[in-house]
Amino acid sequence: MFQVGQQHNRVSQWIALLEVIYHATVRNVRKSHANALVGIFLNMLQSLMLVLVFYVMYAVLGLKGSMIRGDFLLYIMSGIFLYMTQIKTMGAVVGSDGPASPMMQHAPMNTFVAIMSAALSQLYTQVLSVAVVIYVYHIAFNPITIYQPAGAFGMLLLAWFSGLGVGLIFLAIKPWFPQVAGVGSTIYARANMIASGKMFLANSMPYYLLPMFAWNPLFHIIDQARGFVFINYNPHYSNWLYPLLVSLGLMMIGFMGEAFTRKHVSLSWGARR
Repeated sequence: MFQVGQQHNRVSQWIALLEVIYHATVRNVRKSHANALVGIFLNMLQSLMLVLVFYVMYAVLGLKGSMIRGDFLLYIMSGIFLYMTQIKTMGAVVGSDGPASPMMQHAPMNTFVAIMSAALSQLYTQVLSVAVVIYVYHIAFNPITIYQPAGAFGMLLLAWFSGLGVGLIFLAIKPWFPQVAGVGSTIYARANMIASGKMFLANSMPYYLLPMFAWNPLFHIIDQARGFVFINYNPHYSNWLYPLLVSLGLMMIGFMGEAFTRKHVSLSWGARR
């Protein structure tokens, strides 16, 4: 009943916003499992299962020696981890709390906090998973050397950023067409199993096949990442600027669409999901 009005400058407002994002991020990290460590372990296990499947597939087909000079398992992980980072981030953003969510009834909470906390929780989980898996592999199995670690980590951040941009597009149309958003995000994730290029190198592809993959930002990110990971690989048919510009464009469109949706929010939307 009795409240004291307080004047807040921009710095204090930004600090308060970052604090809310931090607590919401922690909540999202713990959402997948009651124990946060178990949730992170399950994420690592999922990535390891994909790595094992592709390793066995290449071994059975006899393609291990035709890929790249260097650690073959590191070659597989460089594609799987970036793919998982983008797809997991996209899924988390699409599944974040919308304007009609009961969480929006709390004063400090808003859709921007929900979006950023969902994306940051996946960034934390994926970075930790990659660091632990690579460290264990380096210590217990085979010592590895990453040619340019800073560049490789930058591509991991770019994969996360592109997943955020794609997720925002589906999130913006989700309240209007929930089935389309759900099916579209699923198709995008399944298509990127091949279209991301994590199973082959751009330099070794026939020239007539390149246009079928060059549209995909994740294809460029993975190919550039392998140039930073392996000293013997120099990517000629990809660049990191294209996915950065595409991701920025998708984010601008996604935030504008989300703002338009927020102005036309209706509580009845929750019953259609």
